[in-house]
Amino acid sequence: MDDYLKEALEIVKAQASVRNMSEDEITSMVKKIAADLKSLSCGCALPEAAGADAAPEKSIKDRSIVCLECGKTFKILSSRHLAAHGLDAKSYREKWGFRKGTALAAKALQRERRKKMKDMRLWERRGAAKNKEVGAS
Repeated sequence: MDDYLKEALEIVKAQASVRNMSEDEITSMVKKIAADLKSLSCGCALPEAAGADAAPEKSIKDRSIVCLECGKTFKILSSRHLAAHGLDAKSYREKWGFRKGTALAAKALQRERRKKMKDMRLWERRGAAKNKEVGAS
């Protein structure tokens, strides 16, 4: 087995021991790390950024989103994380070519939040509160 692959497997194994990772995440991380280690050892330059070749929308997966700046995976790209790269959400979207209203969160999290908001039916509560105010006047 290739030395780079062995090293990549050890790194990913350590990462998987501290957080839950899907099979796809593990596989892609092993491939990426092995390729990066190989290019580092031969003195070649690393690719620009983690997802520079891919369409930005491909970085938003069902259970995770990949930061195109550093290559780390999250459920949501927080303003705190983006600030570490000197960006805010708007400038991150512009830099990587996301559409203006694209949520920087995993698709499953977006669905969960949308369902929760629909279940809360806040628009009905606000309408009822307005009617009480108008009736009391």
